[in-house]
Amino acid sequence: MTVFAALVTAVAALWIQPSAAQAAPYSSGNYGAFAYEGSYPTIGGCSGTFFLPSDVPGGSVQYASWQGRQVKLEFYYSHRCGAYGRVSNAPQGCTVYVYRDSNGDRNYDGVVGESVDPGIDFAYTKIANNLNGRLAKATLVCRDVHGSWALAATDWY
Repeated sequence: MTVFAALVTAVAALWIQPSAAQAAPYSSGNYGAFAYEGSYPTIGGCSGTFFLPSDVPGGSVQYASWQGRQVKLEFYYSHRCGAYGRVSNAPQGCTVYVYRDSNGDRNYDGVVGESVDPGIDFAYTKIANNLNGRLAKATLVCRDVHGSWALAATDWY
């Protein structure tokens, strides 16, 4: 888990650099290699098919305290399209990531993230295709003047 936390922090540090006020999606690795990747969960054929799976080890919903808020991390899944992550009650400076593992070894090779836009308190990622033996997990990362912190994560699913 320490190696995973270090990787999350490294990815977050690269992604969360001072930039324009508008948040934007982030992806790396081989993200985009599978069907539906690069699309938001509202795409036709996927919209309405996502649910919070009850069999994610440790739960598909996680909570973390950050800057006086109880931030909620959710991992949604669709048998048809894959998975996406969502955060709510999160301040600007927080990002939700979905890590995707192509071969089931629990080492990610693709990642997609979305940060909280100014003026709102939620964000959700594009789809990560964890169908056909692939796995995915969601992670909440928030930053302040002291650095970036992986605050909550679901298990692989």
